[in-house]
Amino acid sequence: MESRRGPLRSAVPSNVVSPVRRCSRTACGRPAVATLTYVYADSTAVLGPLATYAEPHCYDLCAEHSERLTAPRGWEVVRLLDSSAPARPSGDDLEALANAVREAARPQERAARAGGGRAADPMEVARRGHLRVLRSPDN
Repeated sequence: MESRRGPLRSAVPSNVVSPVRRCSRTACGRPAVATLTYVYADSTAVLGPLATYAEPHCYDLCAEHSERLTAPRGWEVVRLLDSSAPARPSGDDLEALANAVREAARPQERAARAGGGRAADPMEVARRGHLRVLRSPDN
């Protein structure tokens, strides 16, 4: 006797299987953003961008678990940067920004030093190189 239903009609729809890859950690359902691979011969754990497809001996991790990853004693963790991700500000960037803010906060001292032979613009509050901080026309 032949069934009237084909293989696709008899398939039960499931909302358990998701097209988004999930973190491999137990009880974590967040989306994966990185792939962890172990190189046993070198005692190295390599954490890189999410692999294009799931491998049996690789582990997909979410952002939180990839940031908190540690390796066993004697092992090295190699973190490969994702070139498409925006770079985080370095300590030098933050220090330069803090120095610029400090200098802009001292307009009188800056104007006294720079006022040598140049006519001061009454709208100019501070200057750093070719950039100027101007007073609001409302004030």
